[in-house]
Amino acid sequence: MGLLMRNFLVLCCWMILAAKAEEYITYKDPNKPLGGRIKDLMIRMTLEEKIGQMIQIDRTVATPQVMKKYYIGSVLSGGGSVPKKEATPEDWIDMINGFQKGSLSTRLGIPMIYGIDAVHGNNNAYNATIFPHNVALGVTRDPQLIKKIGSATALEARATGIPYVFAPCLAVCRDPRWGRCYESYSEDPKIVRAMSEMVPGLQGDGPANGRLGVPFVADKQKVAACAKHYVGDGGTVKGINENNTIIDRHGLLSIHMAGYYSSIIKGVSTVMVSYSSWNGFRMHGNKELVTGFLKGTLRFRGFVISDWAGIDKLTYPWHTNYTYSILEGVNAGIDMVMLPYNYTEFIDGLTYLVNNSYVPMTRIDDAVKRILRVKFQMGLFENPLADYSLTKYLGSPEHRELAREAVRKSLILLKNGANADEPVLPLPKKASSILVAGAHANNMGYQCGGWTITWQGLSGNTTIGTTILSAIENTVDPETKVVYKENPDSEFVKSNNFSYAIVVVGETPYAEGSGDSLNLTIPSPGPDIMTTVCASVKCVVVLVTGRPVVIQPYLAQMDALVAAWLPGTEGQGVADVLFGDYGFTGKLARTWFKIVDQLPMNIGDPHYDPLFPFGYGLTTEPTKAY
Repeated sequence: MGLLMRNFLVLCCWMILAAKAEEYITYKDPNKPLGGRIKDLMIRMTLEEKIGQMIQIDRTVATPQVMKKYYIGSVLSGGGSVPKKEATPEDWIDMINGFQKGSLSTRLGIPMIYGIDAVHGNNNAYNATIFPHNVALGVTRDPQLIKKIGSATALEARATGIPYVFAPCLAVCRDPRWGRCYESYSEDPKIVRAMSEMVPGLQGDGPANGRLGVPFVADKQKVAACAKHYVGDGGTVKGINENNTIIDRHGLLSIHMAGYYSSIIKGVSTVMVSYSSWNGFRMHGNKELVTGFLKGTLRFRGFVISDWAGIDKLTYPWHTNYTYSILEGVNAGIDMVMLPYNYTEFIDGLTYLVNNSYVPMTRIDDAVKRILRVKFQMGLFENPLADYSLTKYLGSPEHRELAREAVRKSLILLKNGANADEPVLPLPKKASSILVAGAHANNMGYQCGGWTITWQGLSGNTTIGTTILSAIENTVDPETKVVYKENPDSEFVKSNNFSYAIVVVGETPYAEGSGDSLNLTIPSPGPDIMTTVCASVKCVVVLVTGRPVVIQPYLAQMDALVAAWLPGTEGQGVADVLFGDYGFTGKLARTWFKIVDQLPMNIGDPHYDPLFPFGYGLTTEPTKAY
């Protein structure tokens, strides 16, 4: 009887230990090495669960039920895809956590990752701080400022529950006719490379002894970043969006690859593939550059993501022979596919391709390991749900002050009076009456440009901020009368005896291909406003544009000319410098052409004959008192 009892007790102990062992799951233990957690989770996953991880869908087709049923790995907000108009941070968090709870209810509880285009601040979110676009930030040549902007953007993304942003854009725009040129820091790869300091701004500084190329996100106040668009998107023929970049391998690697080298060293988590082609070969299907160079030569260990419906565009017409597109894109090395809607078609297609050995299981496993590595590294398994403690950071005064500083440092003074002895700027704050003209003076949407609240941008008071007109009114002497007339006629200008005029004109908002322009002219009535006002009164023209535009025909009429680019919500930064509280310091990070027929024309070209050369910019000293 004693022996039986002992055996019974041993059996009971063994069952208890086995139960405890079953309860303990390696991949759920944050104290275990990252590689071991990935391996443990991978062993447990079915093909269906692995393919689910490779999918990113738009929030409009996502529900908790969809997340659970299809094991979806990621959700995104496309440009302007928001929970509701003027959504609060709490609205965002509630929506994202709803999707996340669907993911957590799956068999393995793998959290999804929510992504958004935060290209100049958390630009889809109402009341967010909208920083100047990259074309302006490159002017500053200040990597530490860019790093601070990255940190602020991360906080404002986390304020709305978002842990992943599709930024920075590391395009080297070689032709301003491209509609995305404002997303590029410079035509100079050295500046683009320096501005990759945005990556540690968004993600945090990697460990001093960490392995290069391994994704890194410091904590819950940082976000996973995405270097885009790999590679050559800024070099297409005539600047046509998604077109062909014709350049030899040396040119591609020395010019267009510059920002990727440094971003990968700094631990960027993801890389987005470009819609464009290199010498006729679509990047979304370019195995040599995605798998061979990026993952092989550069030893990038994060995940590669497609652009919006990027694999669809591997065929023309788009989305024809979709199975072929899946085969080419996935085998090229794309790990996560931004579909963003047709997820069941993708699941069926990729499952067929794997089961019939067209896509090897090793390729699927590589993709899923990379996705899980980023999710584990950024702490999603430990903290999958967004909390409400960071909502206070959206549009915070500190971030707005930082954006205002960025505006000041990105302004470029292109002309200042007829000669150096008679400068027009800085303007006197005390005057009897001043005229402010132009559609861009009192239009927050125009001031921010594309990728603001909506994909293409909007006209009007689209979000919270300070217009350039309001900034002028805030800055001048209380006794100075500020008269705003958007499009004054000559008689109005002459009869009011203005001390001087500030004319604020430029481009209307656009994004991507909608911004492609073969003429680069300022839209009407901008040129007429400049001509009318400057013919009758001393005038300062402030250009609000995403790139250099045709200005030579009007230059002689102006007394002063300022390039303000797309300054974002903090227009006060423009007035700070116009009126001398701060000096002009910006230097062109792009060549300003004379006529469009010169394009493409970049610093170092043999035919270089610009209106204003790369690096040009007049300076002024701050004026303490008047």
